[in-house]
Amino acid sequence: MRRFDFAAGTAVVTGAAGGIGEALAHGLARRGTDLVLLDRDAGRLAAVAAALRAAHPDRRVTTALVDLADAAATARVAEEVRRLHPRLRLLVNNAGVALGGRFDQVTPDEFGWVIDVNFRAVVQLTHALLPALKAEPGAHLVNVSSLFGLIAPAGQTAYSASKFAVRGFTEALRHELVDDGIGVTCVHPGGIRTRIARDARVGSGVPADEYEAARRRFERLLTIDPATAAEVILRGVQRRRGRVLIGWSARLPDLLSRLAPVGFGRLLALAVNRPARPRADAAHPPAAPAPTRPPAGAAAAAPAPPGGPGEPA
Repeated sequence: MRRFDFAAGTAVVTGAAGGIGEALAHGLARRGTDLVLLDRDAGRLAAVAAALRAAHPDRRVTTALVDLADAAATARVAEEVRRLHPRLRLLVNNAGVALGGRFDQVTPDEFGWVIDVNFRAVVQLTHALLPALKAEPGAHLVNVSSLFGLIAPAGQTAYSASKFAVRGFTEALRHELVDDGIGVTCVHPGGIRTRIARDARVGSGVPADEYEAARRRFERLLTIDPATAAEVILRGVQRRRGRVLIGWSARLPDLLSRLAPVGFGRLLALAVNRPARPRADAAHPPAAPAPTRPPAGAAAAAPAPPGGPGEPA
């Protein structure tokens, strides 16, 4: 399969109002790609689109608001995108949400919300827009899974289930679409500095004193800038890579899970729970925010681990 030509058409990117999605949009615009950006955050999405139009006035940038947890709304947006863009060069299913808490601390509805956004919406958008990809020779599909689509730590039953599902779906599609000349990439980000941990929901059965400490532990593992992650993804797309792991925080756990499929969990727990190194300004540390229980359905910091380190918001 030939290398991907970014300057030949239009890309749809979900979760484009921040994090990896925003960085991908800028990287694609620099490469000459027109953009259709999807997100649920109207303010941030408008700001991203304005910045892109200012920096790349020769690129067409359109936006659509959609809550991917709403299947009917997702179907309407997908139909509108397909009507306006009957030929698509690239689809990037990047949007994702997180839910903190052990399985017995979350409700079936909370669990289902994660599955809806992280997996069902990926399937729905891919199914709706696949004809537009098939109409464009040399098109490509990118689905963003996670480090937690490679390993499944405690406290992440919903998130890991959704991201393992994305991985399996994407790998099967890769084999199905090869004869159509469509490249397919599954992305597994490691510790990317995005808002997903801060914006995650907390299971209704999680004690308030658990999730704030866990969030602080995990935030120190988020060391990779979204722009760096986006460049890794786009290089992988250009080379038609089937699998892209971002950072040692993804590659090392992947290796350990294959070398020690059962015992690697103990090593992961040791790494996550190790004491933080003293800082130079430790004599005057900043005051930690007091944990507060978010209102039902509101975004909040997640308990350990806070849902796919550094996934797109």
